[in-house]
Amino acid sequence: MLSQRTRVVAVVFLGLTIFLASFGVAWANGADPAGGDTLTEDPNAAVNFAWTLMAGFLVFIMQAGFAFLGAGLIRAKNTVNYMTKSFMDFMIASLSFWAFGFAIMFGGSALASGLSQGNPLVGFSGFFLTGDAYDVSTIMNWVFQMMFAATACTIVAGCVAERTRVQAYLAYSFILGAIIYPVYGHWVWGGGWLATLPFGAGAKDFAGSGVVHVVGGLVGLAGAAVVGPRIGKFNLDGTPNAIPGHNMVYVVIGTFILFFGWFGFNAGSTLAATDLRIAVIAANTLLAGATGAVVAIYYTLARTGKADVAMACNGALGGLVGITAPAAYVAPWAAVAIGAVAALVVIGSLSLVERVLKIDDPVGAVSVHAGAGLWGLLAVGIFADGTYGGVSGLVAGETGQLLAQLISMGAVTTWALGAGLLLFWALKKTMGLRASREEELGGLDLPEHGAVAYDTATNGSHTGSRPGVRQASV
Repeated sequence: MLSQRTRVVAVVFLGLTIFLASFGVAWANGADPAGGDTLTEDPNAAVNFAWTLMAGFLVFIMQAGFAFLGAGLIRAKNTVNYMTKSFMDFMIASLSFWAFGFAIMFGGSALASGLSQGNPLVGFSGFFLTGDAYDVSTIMNWVFQMMFAATACTIVAGCVAERTRVQAYLAYSFILGAIIYPVYGHWVWGGGWLATLPFGAGAKDFAGSGVVHVVGGLVGLAGAAVVGPRIGKFNLDGTPNAIPGHNMVYVVIGTFILFFGWFGFNAGSTLAATDLRIAVIAANTLLAGATGAVVAIYYTLARTGKADVAMACNGALGGLVGITAPAAYVAPWAAVAIGAVAALVVIGSLSLVERVLKIDDPVGAVSVHAGAGLWGLLAVGIFADGTYGGVSGLVAGETGQLLAQLISMGAVTTWALGAGLLLFWALKKTMGLRASREEELGGLDLPEHGAVAYDTATNGSHTGSRPGVRQASV
């Protein structure tokens, strides 16, 4: 049975959504809502629209990868809970990014019609995709960018898995999509203060190592810290215990799906099929991910004598996150170097988060997304070769870009951690953040959802993976 507080929150949220939708209809008088003028002005518009939208659909498929990967890394008794959060954070972020986030992120960028108003800190035009924002170019960009916002939201699901109440998680998803993700995104992609730094070409993040992955990873770190570790994760002396996931098949399938979707994530960020740099971007994406997997699996072979596929998945995802910021600006040899270092960063970060910070991150999302994402931002300032977009790093003899990237790294760390801690503290004090001890021990599926993923005879006891399996990460 839902609590009275939960019912009130649900009714308020539904009412707000209906109101915003109705309010938006009254403003429907856009610049080119049918697309005829756009096609007349630019004969390449059709192919570029098709490319960008198809790339966005590839990014959407990554949600299935996140769902498989995260579910495989947790215990069977929480599978429905994790799947619900993975499914619903996409839906809720879609609404909050439509209503508020897109305008905050891209207002003032002049990226498309209806996005003219904003300042270096925040945008304030394009709310609800109404007025001049009711335009085919603007809405195409919203569809693509919304997939990125949803990705940032779903990263956090793994960090706080197996002990967080679903209604608190859904409230978090709305706020992240509406405010936290868009603000830093505006600073970098919306013509904000980081994009206009007087060093190098300004802070650069081609497809989102920082905007998407560091923001999601550090907000997840804040959430994991506030909600606390799972019961049994740490001993009284602070040493961690392994809590294996239940399905390694899910982990590998999820990684394959994510790898496939990442081509849309990176190459699609040109927003144009007529930009032939997409070939280099796709190659760099593949090479970095492959290198990360190879480095990680040989690390485990050297250390344990075992070829650990979970760690290989870790390495692949770390390499993909690391190449996301510099994908368009570097040569293929640099992508290999970036992927190799990213895998090592992930491995080191897993130990740091668990053994030094004493934070329980069930799927290792902080290490893959925040750790490798920060490395990706830094890599732009090191490896950018000056052949695309006027971005030149140390390999091209320039130091200004490195300084811009360091400033961006400091900004995203401060913003994401600070905003994440404030958000989860507020949720803890108001809605309540953590499930009860009884619910956590028995599994969240039945008390939160009234359903289980598997036969109840095995639910909560079956693990399906050998003890000591290293975490892969979403």
